[in-house]
Amino acid sequence: MPDRHTIKFYQADVFTDEPFGGNPVAVIPEADGLSDDQLQQIAREMNLSETVFVFPPTDKAAVVRLRIFTPTQEIPFAGHPVIGTFFILAELGIIRVKESLTRVMQECNIGLFPVELHAVAGLVERVVMTQPKPEFLGPIEETEDLYKVASALGLSKHVIADTKWPIEVVSTGLPVMIVPVRTLTAVRSIRPDATAIADLCRRFGANGLMVFTTVTVEPSATVHTRMFAPSIGILEDPATGSASGALGAYLVQNGVVDVLPVTEIIAEQGFEIDRPSSIYIQVESDDDIIQSVKVGGQCVKVIEGTLNF
Repeated sequence: MPDRHTIKFYQADVFTDEPFGGNPVAVIPEADGLSDDQLQQIAREMNLSETVFVFPPTDKAAVVRLRIFTPTQEIPFAGHPVIGTFFILAELGIIRVKESLTRVMQECNIGLFPVELHAVAGLVERVVMTQPKPEFLGPIEETEDLYKVASALGLSKHVIADTKWPIEVVSTGLPVMIVPVRTLTAVRSIRPDATAIADLCRRFGANGLMVFTTVTVEPSATVHTRMFAPSIGILEDPATGSASGALGAYLVQNGVVDVLPVTEIIAEQGFEIDRPSSIYIQVESDDDIIQSVKVGGQCVKVIEGTLNF
């Protein structure tokens, strides 16, 4: 009879302080000893956009090593899975939070990156991750391509072109196509064509397409966004940390927001799919050069259980 495994798992909603908002992530805090096939099978069983497996670090500078899986593949880097995992690890006492700000290093498949845990009376209120420095992989300038992007979203090209800002592929770990749209009404009216979006992303080397407008639902928000990533199995994502980092860099680079040495941005996302989310973005610049991008937010634990296989 084959060996049987019993492991604990947790699920957190990320970029929200309310259950059933934000973006859910499954976390397996003790994954050491599981095979790659088992990791993929568990992620498929969880059937969330990402499942995170926590391992001992291979670099002494890090507190843990994270591997992140979608239901179909391992990905090297992500945003909300990291935020949610460190929230869960702090709740479990695996990472000790003793002060108002605790800084640790995480190890993932693209290297080591800082994570900050902001706490009040020992309870974590916000987790903030540093992302890789942004890469601007080129604007999409051809009129024919503008038509294709607009068509893939079910929009008129004018609601994109009238913003005067470029469509551009930007990466802070994972490349994403950033698409400006003039009005909130237009963003909320989007009817995504999954096949067309996947084709555009393959052509331009992006993992997904993020639409934004500077017209928001919540007065505290800076931008309203929607994220589509059908090529990795996510038609619409309710809250996307990696793409929000790329968006923050885009907003600063193109002067969409008032740029300060430390520019703070709040992105609201997920409203159209009934999972409202609030994503904190911080972009640090020096002499018009972006030095760092951070993304963070609140989390709430919603599920804990045991997986038997």
